[in-house]
Amino acid sequence: GVEVGPQPQGVARADILDKMRKIVKHGLDFVQLFNEGKEFPPCTIEVFKIMEKVDYPRNKNDEITAIIHPKLQDQDWQPLNNGDPLFLTLDGEVIPYQGNCTVYPTFINEAAYYEKKQAFVKTEKIKLSAKHLRASVP
Repeated sequence: GVEVGPQPQGVARADILDKMRKIVKHGLDFVQLFNEGKEFPPCTIEVFKIMEKVDYPRNKNDEITAIIHPKLQDQDWQPLNNGDPLFLTLDGEVIPYQGNCTVYPTFINEAAYYEKKQAFVKTEKIKLSAKHLRASVP
């Protein structure tokens, strides 16, 4: 599957559609070249691995008691370090990120995830390496 965003539900955006078309075209080009027996050299790529889903702070009645801090809003895939602002309570108190490593939040404050109790997803940046790749052509 391919998910390209961010894009609100029910909205068709030309720039996002264009990005999706390019990604699908690159994927199909790869499959064609692989099937033709092309050899691909070893490579390394940085990716983001999901660590955990993080909920909003809640009270004993399961009601949200803080919102995403303005400095975190729209900062998907950007580093979040220990002590950085994370949430802002309705009383104006800043709740900082408390972690032992830098993380890269994504799906920050997505409307579709409120009912799933998800304020954002914490990811870690890792490198994946692949050896050369080649299909055996009969």
